[in-house]
Amino acid sequence: MSKQHPILITGAGGDVGSISKTMINMLIEKKHSVRAFVRKDDERAQALRQLGADVFVGDLLNVADVAAALKGCRRVYFSMSLNPYYTDATILMAAAARAQGDLEVFLNISEFEQSYMDFTRMTAPYETRREWLGGLVADWSPQQRAHWTSEQALNWSGLPVVNIRATMFVENPILAWFPLKQLLGAGELHLPFGKHRIAPIAAYDVAEICTKILIDPSTHVSKTYELTGPEAKDMQGLAEDYASTLGRPVSYVPQDLNAWIEAYINGALAARVPHTAEHLRTITRLAASGRYEAVTGELEHLLGRAPKSFRWALERSPRLLEARGKG
Repeated sequence: MSKQHPILITGAGGDVGSISKTMINMLIEKKHSVRAFVRKDDERAQALRQLGADVFVGDLLNVADVAAALKGCRRVYFSMSLNPYYTDATILMAAAARAQGDLEVFLNISEFEQSYMDFTRMTAPYETRREWLGGLVADWSPQQRAHWTSEQALNWSGLPVVNIRATMFVENPILAWFPLKQLLGAGELHLPFGKHRIAPIAAYDVAEICTKILIDPSTHVSKTYELTGPEAKDMQGLAEDYASTLGRPVSYVPQDLNAWIEAYINGALAARVPHTAEHLRTITRLAASGRYEAVTGELEHLLGRAPKSFRWALERSPRLLEARGKG
């Protein structure tokens, strides 16, 4: 592919792990032309222009905007903020790509939960699902179902699709936002995960592998990658990493699951963004059931290097850096 064909990056104005912006930086550094799809023409859009990106302002739920943004692009990275209409946006982008007809890769950012959301489990009786998911939740969140239906639609589309199923990010609010008050105030890590372990992934690593695929998709098309961080850590291990990052002692103080959800997720998000709140509640219950303990090793193989550690990502977390500065 000529570098003159721009690579379309959606979700470019978002801040969830800053994957899209990090990818844009990486691609531009390698002299690739980038078209950044944003929802609003604001300071974030201007910052992308200053990086050298061609900024397209539009709505991922408007197929005319989607087709216009895609025009001339042969490679696309599709991502969207948590949204009740996520599947709609995926299908609109797929429809525009099919109509254009010359796509080389459709890189779809998905979720690790898709690795165990097969049709048999999706349709199992309620109690069977609840037992299999660890006893704390029986159904996936609407956002997780949206990713599942999106993957199904993309599989049917005939497009050159690559699915990236990434586990919980280090930058997820559960790890990088909600614990901050107690971390900075009392030196305590308040999470409701008991003795379970998690293997969070650094957003930087996801951005790097997505960038590599977009630059050379030839060996990746039609594949699905299930990516985790390099190590599953218990809460004591996480507390040590927070302590190192903050430069102060941190101890883990186990929390009641329902009380934690009510205090942190419902209190902050339920009224304002109920879709997001429902998704984070489900993730929290799955983590408290041990569903994020897996370490696949695929990321190291794809990157050709060791993945970034939880501590490395914490030390660069915008939310944590901002809170530490204010503290």
